[in-house]
Amino acid sequence: MFKPRYRITEKLLANIKRIAALVADFNSKRFPNTVVMALAKEARELSTFASTSIEGNPLPLTEVKRVLKNRPENLRDTEREVINYNRALEELDGLIRRGKAPLNLKLILRIQETVTKGLIAKSRCGRLRKEPVFVNDPRTGKTIYWPPDQKDVKDFMDNLIDYTNKKSGSVDPLILAGIFHRQFVIIHPFMDGNGRTARLVTKVLLASMGLNTFNLFSFENYYNRNVTKYFEKVGVFNNYYDIKDRIDFTAWLEYFTDGIIDELLRVGKELGESRVSPETAIRAHERRIMKHIREHGYITDRDYAAVTDRAKATRNKDFNRLIALGLIEKKGKGKATYYRLKQSP
Repeated sequence: MFKPRYRITEKLLANIKRIAALVADFNSKRFPNTVVMALAKEARELSTFASTSIEGNPLPLTEVKRVLKNRPENLRDTEREVINYNRALEELDGLIRRGKAPLNLKLILRIQETVTKGLIAKSRCGRLRKEPVFVNDPRTGKTIYWPPDQKDVKDFMDNLIDYTNKKSGSVDPLILAGIFHRQFVIIHPFMDGNGRTARLVTKVLLASMGLNTFNLFSFENYYNRNVTKYFEKVGVFNNYYDIKDRIDFTAWLEYFTDGIIDELLRVGKELGESRVSPETAIRAHERRIMKHIREHGYITDRDYAAVTDRAKATRNKDFNRLIALGLIEKKGKGKATYYRLKQSP
C-alpha cells in the first residue's frame, strides 16, 4: 500500500492558503469570452512548448506556434511531439468541462497514447512498460536512477491511483496532485512519455480543485524556466528498492506549490491587463454571424451574404477571424461548407 512521507511545513501551509485565495479571486470574476479564448490559445501554445522543451524538444516557441497554426502534413518527430501534446491538452480540456475525466488507469493510458502516437512503437503506446528502464544524466550519460521492476509497475500504479482517489476528501487536493506527480515519475510506468503524461494528469487533478481557469494554466512553463531544478526536485537517485523507504515528498511539495503560485500570478496579471481590443472585440457584422448560428445551428456563406453587403473575400476573412478566436469552426468542403459554434474536443 502506498503511504507517502511528507510534512506540512509553514511554507507549504502558507503556499496552500495563498493558492486558495488566488483561486477564489479568479472564480469570482468574469472576463470577456473573446479575451479568455485568446488567452486559452496562448496557454496551450505555452504549455505545449514548455512541456516538450523539458523533454529535449529543440523547437522555440515561435516555431511551436507556427506548427500548431499550419499543421504541416509531413511532420518531423519534433513537430509531431508538439501536435500530440496540444491535442492531449484540447481533449483533456473538453473532458474536464464535461465532467468526464475521472482519475483511472484508462485515462492515463489514453493520455500517454496521445502524446507518443507516431513517435514510438505502437506496442508501447497506451500500455504500461513490460521492460526495465533506466534514467541517465543527460550531461554525463551515466545511469542515475533505476525505477521499479516492470513486474511491479501495474500494482504500483493501481496503488497510486487508489490512494489519490480515496484521499480526495481528506487531503488537500494540491498535496494530492503534487504527490501523484512525483510518485508517477518515480514509478516511470511507460517506456516513453512519462514526464509529459505526468504533467497532463496533474493538470486534471488541479482542475478538480475548482480552478475554472484550467485552460489558461501552464505550470509547465515554471518548470521549463529551470529544467535542472525541476529534475532535481521531482526525481530520485539510485535503485528504487534501496531508497523507497527514505523518499520524502516535503521539499517537492513546497516547490510544486511555488510553481502553481507563480503561474496563477502570471495568469492573473494577463487577465488583469487584458481589455477588449480591436484584435479581440466582436464586430457588428461578426455578431450577425454568431446570432445566425445560435438561431439556426449553423451558417453558410450564402446565409451571410443575405444579411450583409460585404464582398465574398471579406466574408471569408470574417469567418476566418472567428475561427482564429476559437468561436466557430468550419465544416464541409466547397459548396457544402458551413460554420458552426466551436465544439468541445
